[in-house]
Amino acid sequence: MVKVGFIVEGFTEKVVIESAGFQSWTREQGIEVIHPVVNATGGGNLLPQNIGPMVRQLSISQPDHIVILTDREREPSVQAVRQRIGTKHTNLVFVAVKAIEAWFLADTAAMGLWLEDDNFEEPAPEATPDLPWDYLKELANRFEKRGPGSRKPKFAERMVRKQSSGGFAFSIASAAQHPACPSAKEFHDELIALGVTP
Repeated sequence: MVKVGFIVEGFTEKVVIESAGFQSWTREQGIEVIHPVVNATGGGNLLPQNIGPMVRQLSISQPDHIVILTDREREPSVQAVRQRIGTKHTNLVFVAVKAIEAWFLADTAAMGLWLEDDNFEEPAPEATPDLPWDYLKELANRFEKRGPGSRKPKFAERMVRKQSSGGFAFSIASAAQHPACPSAKEFHDELIALGVTP
C-alpha cells in the first residue's frame, strides 16, 4: 500500500477525504490515507511558511506522498493558486476549480438522490454563475428540498454518507466521470496513478 497524507483547505474537504466511501475507494487503488487529514482551516493558510509544520505533522507517519486539496474560489487561475502554495513540501497540489462543492454537483447519482430527481444532471458543475455552494442553495429552493443551510461540513457529511444511513453516497469516481468536471477527473486519475507507482 502507498501511504498518502492529505493537507486540505477546510472542513468540507476533510469530511470528503475521511469519508468511508473515499477510504474504501483509496484502499481499492492501493492507497492508505494517513490519519488524521490535516485541516489548514482556510486557503489563506496554505502558504509555504505555514505548510512546513503541517508536513512535519504528517511525516511522523512516513508518507510516500503528500497531497494538498484546495479551492480556487475567486483566484484568477488554478496556476495562481499552485504558485501561491508552491511544491517545496508536497508532491502534488490539487485545486478544485471554484470550490469542492462543484464535485458534488458533478456526481449525478448523489445529486439525484438528494433532489429526488432521477433525471437531474448539472451540465457545467465547474461553471456555476457564482460559487457552487450558492448554486446548491438555489437548487434546494427550486426542488423544495432541505437545503445545505449555512454549515458546509454538515451538508458534506450528508453528501458522503451511505444511502442506507440517510445520505447520498457522493463518490469521487462518479464526479470524475462527469464530462465537464476536469478537476475531479484530475484528482481521481492522479490518485490512481499514485496507487500503482509507490
